[in-house]
Amino acid sequence: MLTNIMYVTVYVTDQDRALKFYTEGLGLEKRIDYPGPEGRFLTVGVAGGPVEIVLWAHEPAAGQPIEKRPGVDPGPLFLESDDLRKDFEVLRQRGVTFDRPEPEDYPFGVRIEAVDPDGNRISLRQQRRRNHADG
Repeated sequence: MLTNIMYVTVYVTDQDRALKFYTEGLGLEKRIDYPGPEGRFLTVGVAGGPVEIVLWAHEPAAGQPIEKRPGVDPGPLFLESDDLRKDFEVLRQRGVTFDRPEPEDYPFGVRIEAVDPDGNRISLRQQRRRNHADG
């Protein structure tokens, strides 16, 4: 049986620039940086989290699909926060670009989209806290 999601891949045009954005901008940690025969294998992840994001150099596929539909098509990554409005302020001060001026409420919590230097959208979410009346 399958037991875990190991990696997800985000295509980037410049791995060093992407590494800086994902570590210094979003606050993820660098995990693996290996100059393999097929290219540099570079990963980042949430501290203590099991899933790693591969920042793979692949110029033609970097960024969003040709037909963009902001607010409709999901980005390749969904990152969860326990206090998105607070994290939003920190990330904005670090220079992270967002699609809206501030996070918005939606039926399941709070959300906003960030954009990496290659145009990849990162969906930032905070789930609505359930209370005992919700079941």
